[in-house]
Amino acid sequence: MIEAEIFRALADPTRRAVYERLAAGEMSVSELRTGLSVSQPAVSQHLAVLRGAGLVSERRSGRNAYYRADPQGLEPLLGWIERYRAFWPERIERLKAVLKDVDQ
Repeated sequence: MIEAEIFRALADPTRRAVYERLAAGEMSVSELRTGLSVSQPAVSQHLAVLRGAGLVSERRSGRNAYYRADPQGLEPLLGWIERYRAFWPERIERLKAVLKDVDQ
């Protein structure tokens, strides 16, 4: 299931930070590493996981690689979110009713 891959990729706080930085614009690994407390090989490993989940794309220019967030990578989550968007309001209303009964 592709949703599980996306959630797994974004579960790591460093990967989320990398993804959020790339959402602001294209960067090289060395630019991404600035401000993070991880090594350049670790950043590359995190990028590989994000690429594998379809969240990041890569552009090569000579010996350099540049990465950017791919917003379409989050698209599989839209269906997942939509399923639960319909589920929770009814459950919350039932919970409110139960809590109201408990308070009385």
